[in-house]
Amino acid sequence: MIFHLGQIVEHVRFGYRGVVYHCDEEFSLTEEWYDEMAKSKPPKNKPWYGVLVHGSNSATYVAQRHLTLSRNKSRIEHPDVVYYFDEFDGFEYRPRQLN
Repeated sequence: MIFHLGQIVEHVRFGYRGVVYHCDEEFSLTEEWYDEMAKSKPPKNKPWYGVLVHGSNSATYVAQRHLTLSRNKSRIEHPDVVYYFDEFDGFEYRPRQLN
């Protein structure tokens, strides 16, 4: 896996920024979702990531090949950031520790 929890990434095609909040070593959603949403048919046997999208209430599930590290390291504005992360160090977020 190239990315880890808390990293700020950018979608290479659509240009939105976000923070990685979930990592799967392989695609883990349904075939129906893949057929409907994954129009470019990225490989299922490579990593996929859950991303909280900056400036919205949306989260996306994205194939690794569609993401790159964002050069813009400013905070991600998303209401769910506080549920997944404890703090922002200026570069990335620290995942919240569950007790």
